[in-house]
Order: sequence, then C-alpha cells, then structure tokens
Amino acid sequence: MKANSVAVIGGGAFGTALACVARKAGNDVCIWARNQTVVADINEGRGNPLYLPDVSLESGITATTDMAEALEGAQAVLLVVPSQHLREIAERMAPHASGKAVALCSKGVERSTGKLMSEVAAQCLPDSGIAVLSGPTFARELALGLPGAVTLAATEEWVQNTILQTVGIPTFRPYVSNDVVGAEIGGAVKNVLAIACGIVTGRNLGENARAALVTRGLAEVMRLAVKLGARAETVMGLSGLGDLTLTCNSPQSRNMSFGIELGRGRTVAEILAERRAVTEGVWSAESVCDLADKLKVDMPICQAVNRIVSLDADIEKTISDVLNRPFRQEHG
Repeated sequence: MKANSVAVIGGGAFGTALACVARKAGNDVCIWARNQTVVADINEGRGNPLYLPDVSLESGITATTDMAEALEGAQAVLLVVPSQHLREIAERMAPHASGKAVALCSKGVERSTGKLMSEVAAQCLPDSGIAVLSGPTFARELALGLPGAVTLAATEEWVQNTILQTVGIPTFRPYVSNDVVGAEIGGAVKNVLAIACGIVTGRNLGENARAALVTRGLAEVMRLAVKLGARAETVMGLSGLGDLTLTCNSPQSRNMSFGIELGRGRTVAEILAERRAVTEGVWSAESVCDLADKLKVDMPICQAVNRIVSLDADIEKTISDVLNRPFRQEHG
C-alpha cells in the first residue's frame, strides 16, 4: 500500500461510508471486514450491497479479511465496529497498530466493564494515538458525498492532524477538540434516547412530547458528561446536541426506527431478528444506566428505555411512571 494509506476496520454501513470519505480526501483505503461476501463485493466492484445498498464506492477502495494486510503501511486507522466488540477487535489490531493514529467511530459504553470506548482503546492499543470521531452522520449521506460535520477529539496534536488529513474534505468537516470524554458521551447516550423518541413516535404521543424528550434527554447527557469530567460546551456541539438532534428526529436512525416498532407493540426479539446491522442503543442502555448508577447521576429517560429493552417492562406503565415523576427545577 502507498504511504498515504488508511485502514478502515469494520465493513458495515458507516465504515464503508467513511472509507468513501477517506478516499475522496486522496488516500488509498483498505477495509477490513469479517464477512467474506462483503470483501468480495467490494473488491469485485459491486460496492457493499449487504450494508449500503445502491451506493457506488469510490475506485481505490479495497477490502480484506486479513487484519495484518489491512493495517500494513497505514498511518491512520478508522475503527468502526460495534461498541461491544471493540475490545476484541482492538486486541487483534494491537500487534499491527503501533505508532498509528486510531480514530474511534463506535458509540457506546462497554457492558462488561462500564468503560468508555477511549478507555478500552487505551488498554488494548497502548502504543497507538487515540482520537474520537463523532457527530450527526448518517452513513448513506456520507457515502453519497452530501455535506456534514463532526467533532474530532484527541489530546495529541499529531493524532488530530493525522485524522484531519485522513477525512477532512469540504463536504465532511471535522471540528477539533481535546475533550475526548465529552465527544464520546453524546454518541453513547443518544442511541438510547433515540429509542425513547421512537417509542414516543410509535405510540403517537405527538411532536410536543418528542421535543420535550430530546431536551430532557440532553440534560441527562450533560449531567453524565460533566460528572465524568467533560466540558459542557462539548455536549452542546456536534457530538452532543448535533448527534442527538439527527438521531432522535429521523426514522433513518436504526435506534429511532427500532423504538418506533417497539412503540407499535412489537417485541425486542422480533425487531432484532429482522436486522443485519447492530442497533447500538439496545446494548448501550444497560451499560449507560449502570455507569449512571455508579456515578449517582439521575437519568430517568435512559433508565426507562433500559427497563423496556432489557427487562421487558410494560411500555404504557413505564411511560406513566416517567410522566408522573415529581416536578422539579429545570436546571440544577
């Protein structure tokens, strides 16, 4: 591979879309994927119809199932795997990732440990530079070249610069920050809140209810982020408010569409059985709530979603419980 090479670890919709962005930025791009069909489709010019149908990929994007081959010669790595698999994949990357800038594009909290993705990566990739890339982005729009913007958070300037050169183009604008925790908390929690917004939509509870839920959900994100040492202004940026706004207002979101189906009366198992792509909020609900409990942070909306998706709680009763909470001051 050439010197300006980029490895994308993860062959789903978002990984493929980011590969398109990196290629438009002038890099040679190799996607690592588990699925041999995905690899064959990409290498034989069919795009990625399993995860990103009806989208043509840029020429110059290749794919492999060999981790060492994907990482060989790459200066930058975009790690785009489901959050609950990040540790496993990062451990596989470690022998081949020393000295590389790794941008974490997964959103969630690890269920077994309660760790953020940056904490998992720091453990598994101690010789790599770690960044977080997060913001309001639907994969299909990125792949089609429609404009968007994200937060790029890293504490080391060389990592920021490397990832900027990897994905920074006029239609994909990264805004730089050193608040890594703040950049990832919004993405981790918004998937849970998007399920709640979907339930509201599926139950026909109205636009007022959804607007109130998004606003109070943002307050939950803020409380958790600040407790973890993040800056409040980061939560009000692209990786917080921006991502929350997108994900909670469009059925294109896997998490919101999942919630809509729940609200209409279908079960978690029924909905997941029909899906190829991971619905992150289902798996993040428990870990986000466990983290909030540990830190004594009040997150009633996330707790309600967790009771529904993890404990099979009755939706009507759960909604009633949230609506009948004691009145309180808006801030504080």
